[in-house]
Amino acid sequence: MKLNIAIITLITVLTGSFAFANTLGLENNGDGTWNVNYSSDGAMAGFQFNVDGGATINSASGGDAGAAGFMISASSTTALGFSLSGTTFGPGDGIMVVLDLDGTPSGLSSIIVSDPVGQDMNFSFDD
Repeated sequence: MKLNIAIITLITVLTGSFAFANTLGLENNGDGTWNVNYSSDGAMAGFQFNVDGGATINSASGGDAGAAGFMISASSTTALGFSLSGTTFGPGDGIMVVLDLDGTPSGLSSIIVSDPVGQDMNFSFDD
C-alpha cells in the first residue's frame, strides 16, 4: 500500500513539473506587438529578458504583469518588470507582457524571472 502511494505521488510530481516547465514564448499579434507568453509553476515577482534577432523594443506594457500593477520598462533590447508593492502573478499560463517591436524577434535570452523571495525560477525560451 505504501508503495502504491509513493508511485502515485511520484507520478503527480513528475506530471506537474512537465505541465509547468517555466518557459517564456513569443506570439505575433500581427500589428507590431508581440505577446510574451509564460508557463510557470509558481508565483512571479519580477522579470528581465533580452529580445534577440535585431528587433527593437519600442515599449512594454500590459499582460498579467500590468494587471498586477508591475512597473514595466524597456530599453531597445531589454524588458524589465517588478512590483513596488510586492504583488505577484501566476502560477499557470498567460501573457506576461506585451511588447511593441520594430522588426521580428528570433527569441528571448538572458531570462531572469524571480519568485516572491527573489530566487531565480530558471525560466527558458520555448519557441
